[in-house]
Amino acid sequence: MSTDLVLRPASVDDLPVVAELHLAARRGAGVAFPSPVHPDDEARAWVAGWDLTAYDVWVAERGGEPAGYARWTATWLDDLYVHPDHQGHGVGTALFDLVASTRPGGFCLWVFESNTPARAFYRRRGCLELERTDGSANEEHAPDIRVAWPGADPLAFLRGLIDETDLELGDVLARRTALTRTVQSVKPSTERDAVREAEIVERVAAVVPELGTQRVARIVDAIIAESLDASR
Repeated sequence: MSTDLVLRPASVDDLPVVAELHLAARRGAGVAFPSPVHPDDEARAWVAGWDLTAYDVWVAERGGEPAGYARWTATWLDDLYVHPDHQGHGVGTALFDLVASTRPGGFCLWVFESNTPARAFYRRRGCLELERTDGSANEEHAPDIRVAWPGADPLAFLRGLIDETDLELGDVLARRTALTRTVQSVKPSTERDAVREAEIVERVAAVVPELGTQRVARIVDAIIAESLDASR
């Protein structure tokens, strides 16, 4: 780390400066970021309301000037921004290394798909790109990617994510089984509806394009068949 670069925990008094760093970094990113949803004053008010007991927030100063900041929790890196005037001088690397040193078990973050410089930055630091979304869940409605820094034991970290996902999958399967069972009592026929099932496959395949329509069709068929069997 450069000798003129200082990292320190942020205080409430630093939050106005952090807000300006946030705004400047996003403006300076150009097309890498989608258009802002909130005006600058709303962004400043949002940062001013941060609960510093709920996050770790650190500020980077280079040559005595605010240069960047990072904000993170036990499992997520929420923000890592560097002012355009201080990019290319190791500020982002120093902040990332700080987060990694405090979270050796690994953490995740979200990156806009269009933000190719940030994606390259995280890849160089051993991060892995996981699932992609169409952006419907973020305010900007811009496609994004879940990225993971897998920590000192990548296998354990990734298996932990799989365990979390399997619990979610179990919940979805339980709901689907219950609905499949219940709908039998109101259907005019006990026969399976091939047209409707094809529509289901099309919708699901659009969410998981990596699997392809044929694989999704087999999965949907198995879920419906096993759900019906369990309801008998």
